Amino acid sequence: MGRGDLTNAEWVRTEPRLPASGRRGGRWNDHRKVIDGVLFRLRTGKPWQDLPDRFGMHKTVYEQHRRWSADGTWDQILRAVQAEADLAGRIDWSMVSVDSTSCRAHQHAAGARKKKPRVPKKRTTPQHHRSDEGLGRSQGGLTCNIHLAGEGEYRPLAFLVTPGQWGDAPQMIQVLERIRVPRPEGGRPRTRPDHLGDDKAHSSRRNRRYLRRRQIKHTIPEPKDQRASRKRRGSKGGRPAGFDTEIYKRRNEVERTVNRLKNSRAVATRYDKRAYVFHGTGTVAAVRLWLRP
Repeated sequence: MGRGDLTNAEWVRTEPRLPASGRRGGRWNDHRKVIDGVLFRLRTGKPWQDLPDRFGMHKTVYEQHRRWSADGTWDQILRAVQAEADLAGRIDWSMVSVDSTSCRAHQHAAGARKKKPRVPKKRTTPQHHRSDEGLGRSQGGLTCNIHLAGEGEYRPLAFLVTPGQWGDAPQMIQVLERIRVPRPEGGRPRTRPDHLGDDKAHSSRRNRRYLRRRQIKHTIPEPKDQRASRKRRGSKGGRPAGFDTEIYKRRNEVERTVNRLKNSRAVATRYDKRAYVFHGTGTVAAVRLWLRP
């Protein structure tokens, strides 16, 4: 077992949730070796062609990662380990925060062909496929954003990949609706935190209405321009938004979650051309955080 590979304990928790067969009906040679290859590339950011020989053929490792990113296998594994943690009481639902981070795109991430991506059978569109490939041009060049919801133990519950020039406020609802932690003992998956904490970038009337409708308590500071606009409208502007400074101090938790996720070089810098493959790369990084004690 090399540095960064799955430990025996992590493998025992991961193996039951892996697909049993390959594309042609036969079993894969060694799931663990391939996953260790994906983790090596995730940690180092090296090109797939530069994977060490101990992981087997680099094309096999890449194709399995691409296939599992397309058919949602990585997402299923993430939800399974989240359900396991929730059953053990290891998810801090008392405070969930949403934040975004910018990931600089490597030059190799650009230039994806404008054609229909290869997809597994029985699917018409890959999971998380975007026609714009989640890339946008800003002052720093090609970038993409990761919008994520993090819980109190510095682990991501859900995230979304968008082009770099997209704003934060319009993505908050989409991120929250991706939170879906199954309950193995029965019942509907948990989708609602006890409290939500966001920064000024997520403050909007639409977002606050959404949170009130779902009965989610929230702490979001109101920007000066929105506060001034509300006062100009008088009684039609509504009541001032409540704000608890003590609760807002926990905003650092989601920022620390972002830092833990971007410790993986293949997440901090985007090398994947396809948005759904990059989403799979981020999901693998999130699974690794959930597997760690």
